[in-house]
Amino acid sequence: MLYASLPSIGPQRLTFYLATEEYLARQTEEEWFFMWQVDPTVIFGRNQLIENEVNLPFCQQHGIATYRRKSGGGCVYADRSNIMLSYVVTGGSVENVFRHYVGKVASALEALGLPVAVSGRNDVLIDGRKVSGNAFYRIGNRNVLHGTMLYDTNMENMVGSITPDNAKLLTKGIESVRQRIGLVKDYSDITIDDFKQHLKDYMTDKEVLLTENDVKQIREIEKEYLTPDFIYGNNPAYTVVRKFYKAGCGSFEARMKVKNGVLLQLNLLGDFFLTGDLDGELLRPLTGIALTREAISQALEGLNPGNVILNLEREDLIRLLVG
Repeated sequence: MLYASLPSIGPQRLTFYLATEEYLARQTEEEWFFMWQVDPTVIFGRNQLIENEVNLPFCQQHGIATYRRKSGGGCVYADRSNIMLSYVVTGGSVENVFRHYVGKVASALEALGLPVAVSGRNDVLIDGRKVSGNAFYRIGNRNVLHGTMLYDTNMENMVGSITPDNAKLLTKGIESVRQRIGLVKDYSDITIDDFKQHLKDYMTDKEVLLTENDVKQIREIEKEYLTPDFIYGNNPAYTVVRKFYKAGCGSFEARMKVKNGVLLQLNLLGDFFLTGDLDGELLRPLTGIALTREAISQALEGLNPGNVILNLEREDLIRLLVG
């Protein structure tokens, strides 16, 4: 197996490495392996609904990038304290490809004296805790596998970025996840650089330095991963229901049809008192805009919701719609 090494181009965003996998699958016939690390990033599966899988407000607040990949599977958090693994090979059934690759990764950990086991076809465990999960997709007769290797990671970012936006659950979530996942550094005193070298030596026979022309073609492939159509194209429209109560105002239920983060349709139900035109004065100005605090606040500039619904203030409405 060959190790794909990049020229000195510095750190890249996650989409560049996904494009590298695809380039090697499409333009070569060899069997490849390479490793990469990224700034804090969430990567979600090809058929996942972003809003169901990613805590977008948390990611925005903490500077965590979000991208879609072409393989299936679940949502993954990555940062520079863990290692991402990529494997490209020709032919074979999905089961055999997984068995060969995941088995080799497990053997590399066993060579360090770690208590390793394979769970299912795509997870690697240390002492019963998940340390590596892997996903797969096919391009013609070429197979692309990629996955995580948890040497270390920012646990708060991992849990916060892929769980519901509820601060009360964050600490419990960290405790729960920490019981299920393993970190290589907890079982070995090997440094992350030495660990990467060990994987490279164990998994591959020869290193090949990609050229500047290779990088140029990779960047062309990367453009697709950055388009809104790829990132959001598989997102179906969905309905969000939020409820709110204010003394002296009444109970509210907001039913919102949303697609790609845009509020397509809004209906307000409840026992509140109308003092104006609900549809024309309040609901219509809020449709067709991003379902974010900033966009809602901007759309309500110059509007007084209390003129439409008795005792309803702008902040009440914003809280109802976006939390």
